[in-house]
Amino acid sequence: MRAERPDVTIVLSHPDAELYARLVADRFPQVRTIVAPNPGQLARCIKDADAILASSLPIDLFEHAKKLRWIQCPVAGVDSIMPSRERIGHITVTNARGIHGDIIADFVMAGITMLHWDFRKLLRDQAERRWTARFVAPLAEKTLGVVGLGSIGATIARRAKSAGMTVVGSKRDVSSSIDGVDRLFAPEALKEMLPLCDFVVLAVPATPTTVSLIGAPEIALMRRDAFLINIARGQVIVETELIKALEAGTIAGALLDVFQREPLPLGSPLWDMPNVIATPHVSGSPTNYTERVFSIFADNIERFLKGQTLTNVVDLGRGY
Repeated sequence: MRAERPDVTIVLSHPDAELYARLVADRFPQVRTIVAPNPGQLARCIKDADAILASSLPIDLFEHAKKLRWIQCPVAGVDSIMPSRERIGHITVTNARGIHGDIIADFVMAGITMLHWDFRKLLRDQAERRWTARFVAPLAEKTLGVVGLGSIGATIARRAKSAGMTVVGSKRDVSSSIDGVDRLFAPEALKEMLPLCDFVVLAVPATPTTVSLIGAPEIALMRRDAFLINIARGQVIVETELIKALEAGTIAGALLDVFQREPLPLGSPLWDMPNVIATPHVSGSPTNYTERVFSIFADNIERFLKGQTLTNVVDLGRGY
């Protein structure tokens, strides 16, 4: 094990860079930090960086980043870095996976309940003082399908199972079971899973293989009374085809927290659809987000100083 080195420089390129700098200084006084919240400052100081905390880096900066050995992403998805992966094969990339599962599972289960009970209609009835009683089946009689069973998808699966739901899921490696999942499907068997589900949750990372994963053929396999929930990335769904299906009633509705363009354009029909709940990419945003990220970042700084293997290392070949 190597002794700690006092000459490490970490560049912080993030809206909360000043806060991260204070947290690093308190915990690691031997580490030099540079706050670079905008592209101009980042370009000027990237040459000094041994490590950097950033969600994305312009590809042209890497030719100046001669010392850079580690990129810590403050989010789980690294799709913004993937276009540069051919240039950064020698750099270790780590992410913040593991901090979003509980809050996103809260969001998904709340959304499932709202869709299942049609809370949009209940609220409209309340606003118009209409007393319209109806019967609803228990969620425990329903089946949830989770597409992507990483840390987020697996947490959603466990939460749904605790509500009594039947849970099926799709993942790349089906050789090992997932707690709370009754049946596993390989990615190529997604067409077999979709017709079984009352709710389908997309929780896959954004990679070339998941872009346009759900289009007209996949939506056509879903039941007409089923709901689609996307907390992954907007590019996972062919949005125009989803809109057509929602307008035609091919599926019952959708909860969408991510979109192909963000913010969602004002002219998008998704804003006004009675069978859609559209939210502004908030499902993975706990109030103590920075502290959660720093717990991973600090552990990795300590490992980096000691020459140890970092945690949450991303396989750039797979994109997660």
